[in-house]
Amino acid sequence: MRHVTLVASLLAMLGTLSTFSANAVAQSCPPGASTMSYPATLKGTQQDIYHGTTIADPYRWLEDANSAETRAWVEAENKVTQAFLAQIPERETIKQRLTKLWNYERYGVPYKESGRYFYSRNDGLQNQAVLYTMKSLADEPRLLLDPNTLAADGTVALAGSAVSPDGKYLAYGTAASGSDWNEWKVRDIDTGKDLDDHLKWVKFSGASWTADGKGFFYSRYDAPDEAGMLASVNYFQKLYFHKIGTPQSADVLVYDRPDEKEWGFGGEVTDDGKYLIITASKGTAPRNRVFYKDLSKPGSKVLPLIDKFEASYDFIDNDGAVFYFKTDKNAARARVVAIDTRHPQEASWKQVLGESAQTLVGANLVNNQIVAEYLADARSMVKVFDRKGKLARDITLPGIGTVSGFGGKRKDVETFYSFTGFTNPTTIYRLDMKSGASTVFRKPKVDFDPAGYETRQQFYTSRDGTKVPMFIVSKKGIKLDGSNPTYLYGYGGFNVSITPSFSPANLAWMEMGGVYAVANLRGGGEYGEAWHEAGTKLHKQNVFDDFIGAAEWLIANKVTSPAKLAIGGGSNGGLLVGAAMTQRPELFGAAIPQVGVLDMLRFHKFTIGWAWTSDYGSSDNADEFKALVKYSPLHNIKPGVCYPATMITTADHDDRVVPAHSFKFAATAQAAQPSGGAPILIRIDVKAGHGAGKPTTKVIEEVADRWGFLSRTLQMAAPAKVAAQ
Repeated sequence: MRHVTLVASLLAMLGTLSTFSANAVAQSCPPGASTMSYPATLKGTQQDIYHGTTIADPYRWLEDANSAETRAWVEAENKVTQAFLAQIPERETIKQRLTKLWNYERYGVPYKESGRYFYSRNDGLQNQAVLYTMKSLADEPRLLLDPNTLAADGTVALAGSAVSPDGKYLAYGTAASGSDWNEWKVRDIDTGKDLDDHLKWVKFSGASWTADGKGFFYSRYDAPDEAGMLASVNYFQKLYFHKIGTPQSADVLVYDRPDEKEWGFGGEVTDDGKYLIITASKGTAPRNRVFYKDLSKPGSKVLPLIDKFEASYDFIDNDGAVFYFKTDKNAARARVVAIDTRHPQEASWKQVLGESAQTLVGANLVNNQIVAEYLADARSMVKVFDRKGKLARDITLPGIGTVSGFGGKRKDVETFYSFTGFTNPTTIYRLDMKSGASTVFRKPKVDFDPAGYETRQQFYTSRDGTKVPMFIVSKKGIKLDGSNPTYLYGYGGFNVSITPSFSPANLAWMEMGGVYAVANLRGGGEYGEAWHEAGTKLHKQNVFDDFIGAAEWLIANKVTSPAKLAIGGGSNGGLLVGAAMTQRPELFGAAIPQVGVLDMLRFHKFTIGWAWTSDYGSSDNADEFKALVKYSPLHNIKPGVCYPATMITTADHDDRVVPAHSFKFAATAQAAQPSGGAPILIRIDVKAGHGAGKPTTKVIEEVADRWGFLSRTLQMAAPAKVAAQ
């Protein structure tokens, strides 16, 4: 991401791509656009040949995040960005309002183990949520673990936890500076003191205790070269057992596959303590294998139950040797089946809950009943069934929103869940499984009146005729005259469903007069596996067409206009924004690609990027290369095209989507933007990662910069009264 002299090399590079490039064409920029001066960025001569096509990569050197040259470039780019943001007087007002909005109590869904309740709470502006425990719901909560004491700047976050069945120990993982690498420790719950146990090089793993509480199963990788730990590729995950009181070097290898470097493993002990359920996955594809081990028999072997990557199988519970799974095998929107391990052939499976018109996204067994969570047009609904699949009751929810929770054990007579919506702060409920009554456990108080806002759902038609839903949230009574600043958000990938949720950031945007829109694109899981697959690999363009279709609908129906329309998204959503702004730059007034996958030819060469080939395909495959290079944001930037005002965001410790994606995209876009064009900025956070566990202070600062940037580039009215609302 260095700048200014791109032209000759980029023209040569794009000349090789003329067959594949998107339809953006050189154009003059609108009058009055600001002139930016960017740091000079060295251009190299790196070229690669993909299936006979030569592709230039002049900023390859920016992939080395540890080099002095890259660090100097990062510092120079941040200076340009911060200088631009510092000239926006509205930013401080926005930050003050965000701080006030964020200052409310937030709770996690409680869970119960051995007579104790556990839940998290943030008192408002704490950088990290704190874990509490209590012996009854009437007790005063006792602080168990405060991650805020682990780092003065709040950059160490709780990344996972598991309580032993006897309620004696808490295994917990921490992540520093936003990295995916976790370290796990064990705390005595009664004394609040940590044992000597210390596990390293854990990534993408939880912990599951044995019934006797003497140890737990977890997954990790071999120790990497620490110099390249944030960029080196991750292969050969292994499942281990750790016995309390022993060093990590003594941990027992339970299962690995030296012949399958891409397989990852998760271990879960059944509630009766008899079996270890091992889930094997390959990349991010929603398909997995299932193995199991009889823990009641010392020395028992790991046995296969589902030995093909052909569908998803989520373990629910067991009746002895009979295992219950939520699966999309022969049911794109999922169902529940019972598999007897003594007769595992598919012909012997028993269907408990059949596929319905709604998408089954979760199922739990509580009070000997099945609590099933569904999505109906991207909004939650919950049903309770008996063990034979007969409907017992519907759970009434407060409105359009999203539920989560319903954990517990088979004999529990209560469970807890959360409900949230675009204008409903997350509220925690206790559900009495015998009566079906829900009561509020914790309800936050936020400094706003939800009665002044409205949420509606609109269906629009994508390019190929597919109907796509979109949520539109705003203050009540907005005028449809095309003047409303609008922030269109999307994701569209990896079977992830984007459902209604409360955000102080989005509330502040709407208080500023903005409209918030969320498009439920193909590639997600809103309508099951078929909806997901329609946005993958050679069909990935469907996702971008869906997003562009949402923008066109908002403009055609005068919710907004191109000059007032901003697009945003993170990670795979950053790819979405990068593709949309390079394919249809004239459609948007601003773009904010966050921690985006922007180099679609090399993403699989870093950390866990190889795992995304299930959604994207790979440039190593000739046909998939042709699809990737057509939309890869980095490779579809054209000199002379006037791109919308853009603020790219990334972080120095992002080891999920390495910052090189954003670095190279920014350097290329800055060099390509015509003189007088809108600003192309990059905001590079320090001591932060992909997003999980980011301290509250950093989140508020980033959102203030985002809305401040949009208030300037979309020429919004000054939000002078925002702080007083």
